[in-house]
Amino acid sequence: MAVRNQLINRSPQAVWAVLADPDLYGEWVVGPSESTPLDQLWPKVGSRLRYTVRLGPWSTAGVTTVRHMERGRELELEASFKALGTARIFLQLRPWGEETLVVCDEHPLRGLGGTLHNPAVEALLQLRHRGMLARLARIVEEHHAEARHA
Repeated sequence: MAVRNQLINRSPQAVWAVLADPDLYGEWVVGPSESTPLDQLWPKVGSRLRYTVRLGPWSTAGVTTVRHMERGRELELEASFKALGTARIFLQLRPWGEETLVVCDEHPLRGLGGTLHNPAVEALLQLRHRGMLARLARIVEEHHAEARHA
């Protein structure tokens, strides 16, 4: 199970504002080259985003579905790739003084991803999370700074 933490220099409400904006999803999640909301209810339970992941000439479409949500505190997603199966991604926001500790926990659920899960895959997930959480922090901090100056 790949678990990683990131301290973001903004409030949980500021972090949640970015997580709850489907137009920003492709900017902080590592992998998707484009994403489109399939429902106007994001991030309500059951709402979905469709996205494309490209690796060189290879590309695949996927859908992420919200499985659990506690506004401002938790977002649990199921990412589905046709051939690879599904993965659970759990983001928890914890107040940390004036800042927010974001805990990301991801693991495969079904299909080929779960069958092939091993320590090497865990290491790759850790690298992915490092990049994803750093992007999230940058976007939250920039987005919040723009909102204060508007």
